[in-house]
Amino acid sequence: MKTVDVGGARIPALGFGTWQLEGDDCRAGVENALDLGYRHIDTAQIYGNEAEVGEAIQASEVAREDIWLTTKVWYERATAAQVKSSTEESLRKLRTGYVDLLLFHWPNDRVELKETLGAMNELREQGLAKHIGVSNFTPTLLKQALEIAPVRALQCEYHPFLAQKELIALCAASDMMFTAYSPLARGEVLEDPTLRLIAERHGKSTVQVVLRWLVDQPHVAAVPKASSEAHRRANFDIFDFSLTDADVAAIDGLARGQRIIDPGFAPKWENASA
Repeated sequence: MKTVDVGGARIPALGFGTWQLEGDDCRAGVENALDLGYRHIDTAQIYGNEAEVGEAIQASEVAREDIWLTTKVWYERATAAQVKSSTEESLRKLRTGYVDLLLFHWPNDRVELKETLGAMNELREQGLAKHIGVSNFTPTLLKQALEIAPVRALQCEYHPFLAQKELIALCAASDMMFTAYSPLARGEVLEDPTLRLIAERHGKSTVQVVLRWLVDQPHVAAVPKASSEAHRRANFDIFDFSLTDADVAAIDGLARGQRIIDPGFAPKWENASA
């Protein structure tokens, strides 16, 4: 398994995302992912499935210390007191004494970033989170965060149709992991002719090509969701082929500033690739 090595941590570059997985489907999905070899699990308070993720990890034969577990503090719980109380709630639901990575899910301009990240850093110093980071931050916001606390990860939307060169470069320069969410552009990669042609040449699916393109990039991890065992297995089966330089250039050339996740509370994106 390829890893992203930052801040003294070795993180599996391919993780299992749990957004929109609920109840028994989530529990069974995480258990199956761990059985298949996934060792990086991504959840969040707002997903409403931390309890199921925790149950699956506890039921698994995989040791807790062998799993990289990420959860996120919702942006509306950004004060110091809220950060601490909601994180303690997450840990109870996850049935663990710590998370490997605690992210601030979206920026909140109504609470000073220094207060939010300061509280998260205190949790890190207490051992409740081994590392802290942010999600959905622009380059300007990420630079501000780096001046406040030892953030080790940034999670943002990233797929062939949305370049993220500036943010990835910032992560690489700051010993940070960049985690790609919605790496398959909500399934839009499936029908792209360029990706399909590359996939055919390698005897792989377009999904496998995209995931390989992502995890081959320095400092980049990806956390695709997969609702079925077949998709979880296929997503994990990406390390037996290599993309050529021409393949990579062709995929890079698909970027068109297409943002899929853009809620009303999102920050003002600074450019098409931010």
